[in-house]
Amino acid sequence: MDKQTILTEIRRLAESADGKPPGQERFAKTTGIRMSEWYPHLWLRWGEALQEAGFSPNRLTAAFDERRVLECYIGLIRQLGRVPVAGELKRQAKSDPTFPSHNVFSRFGGKGELLEKVREFCSADSGFDDVVAVLPPRPSEPAESLRTRASIQGYVYMMRSGRRYKIGFTNSPVRRHREVKLELPDPTQLVHSIETDDPKGIEAYWHRRFEAKRIRDTEFFELDATDVASFKRRRYQ
Repeated sequence: MDKQTILTEIRRLAESADGKPPGQERFAKTTGIRMSEWYPHLWLRWGEALQEAGFSPNRLTAAFDERRVLECYIGLIRQLGRVPVAGELKRQAKSDPTFPSHNVFSRFGGKGELLEKVREFCSADSGFDDVVAVLPPRPSEPAESLRTRASIQGYVYMMRSGRRYKIGFTNSPVRRHREVKLELPDPTQLVHSIETDDPKGIEAYWHRRFEAKRIRDTEFFELDATDVASFKRRRYQ
């Protein structure tokens, strides 16, 4: 497929749509010209093809910067409580006009490369322990590490709601966070989660450690920055 043919088809479809250039999916469905016939040897992004045809990329096909793409992907991980499959990326893009097309994620390479970028993004800042917790282990992880993960039975989490901190256990920090947000009046943040093969025992340990700061007979505590930092230092226990 030569470049001029594709540009001609873009202009033809735009003319039939009152000057609005076609999105990538509509173009492929209408013309039968697949992405593989222009990517990456002619253009790296559909928006570049539209620009060369004389149009400005529309909002859905405009290039996303890497950080924005990763933020969207991480947001979907949190929404689902797991890593999304390709079909879920397509469905999200259709239901949310601010979400990138599933083709945008191919810029990272394969799924393994995308997940590695997610790990790098999450490790650069705090507050993403819930995301890291649901990522699959790296294929290159040592066998001992994989055995350790296989023995994980749950998580002890710390959530912040207003000025209070809640410490409990669950088998899904992301799902539990969604549930707690609905129960509490203040904005709620998942601060950290600890992977463990003894969730009840480790929860009891942290409850005893912060007993003097417990709010009545609940799972809520009035903690300071040092207390929170000591909890966040633990990844496995």
